Amino acid sequence: MIRQEDVYKIGVIGKPHGIHGELRLHFDDDIFDQCEAEYLILDMEGILVPFFIEEYRFRSEETALMKFCDIDNEDAARRLTGVEVFFPRSIAEASSEHLSWAQIVGFSLIDSATHTRIGSIESVDESTINLLFEVKQEEGQNLLIPAHAELITAIDKENKTIEMNIPDGLLVL
Repeated sequence: MIRQEDVYKIGVIGKPHGIHGELRLHFDDDIFDQCEAEYLILDMEGILVPFFIEEYRFRSEETALMKFCDIDNEDAARRLTGVEVFFPRSIAEASSEHLSWAQIVGFSLIDSATHTRIGSIESVDESTINLLFEVKQEEGQNLLIPAHAELITAIDKENKTIEMNIPDGLLVL
């Protein structure tokens, strides 16, 4: 069984393309530039299911036309519309020294000044000029922490932690 902590979200399935089961994959991660996988993981009503890739080609920088094995017609492809797509962490980590922003979701954020755990990175907000980590604290509160590379002092992929110099005033409640 595939567990949520073994994968990370890379996109969502869009509308079918043509009548032979090809579909649009809208992705927000550059994993396709870093490594290849024989399959992607789709969230089918809460169950993570591997779908083997027959072929794919890029349509734009954020869209690929994807053909999965055994998805051979428009109706089968249409049933996948809106389904979230995940990538196996083990393949991504084995193939690349660098982590994408999507891969660090779920990592613990550590304050390098005090060596205390701030919380878990829930998402990475790339919608503004300043990249932000959305961090959920154990008390349930969410913090927005600037994710500037100069603030990051260490990344431990094995223990899934990121150590940062957190700017003064951000942790004051």
